[in-house]
Amino acid sequence: MTRDEIYDHLAQVYLGKRNKLEQKKKKESNAWLVINIVIAVLILASTFYGLSAFLAKRGELLESKIIFALNNGPIRVSYDLNEPFPQIKRFTLTVPEVKLERYKKINFSMRGFNSGYPGVVKIILRNQKNETAEYYAQNINTHWKNFSVPLTDFKNITDWSNLTEIEFVLEAWNIEKKRGMVLIDGLCFSS
Repeated sequence: MTRDEIYDHLAQVYLGKRNKLEQKKKKESNAWLVINIVIAVLILASTFYGLSAFLAKRGELLESKIIFALNNGPIRVSYDLNEPFPQIKRFTLTVPEVKLERYKKINFSMRGFNSGYPGVVKIILRNQKNETAEYYAQNINTHWKNFSVPLTDFKNITDWSNLTEIEFVLEAWNIEKKRGMVLIDGLCFSS
């Protein structure tokens, strides 16, 4: 074997090993590239799905939680329906101009005070056309009771575009204790 043949043989052996190492590294880098692409696609897809689900649910939550509050704190209504006082006690709240078509319920909490509680309170809604509808809140005692009354229960009102007032009425013939105090809180319309 001549010197040139030995050099060619060594070059071929060296280059051949080098080509095998390069091919192995190339295959490994291609595998890592594919794995990284798959992971990136999964991350982007899950982020997009999560964000779109959050935004869709957020809109639904906001739509179902629209509230129009009518008072900022508890309203105290004292009453004494014993003789010779009038047999009816009325408390009226004026409703500001608001279109109530988008609201579905009227919500409020009510309780009697320690000195006395009515048991039953009549709630009357009145609109600009002087249509009235009533609802009886029952079992009012010294513990807070939450009410969420659908506006569809107020059947006599046909036009919800201009509600003018909400009236709370205590009637001597319809209550348990003829003297006491009623607390009304959280009065609002909601959808």
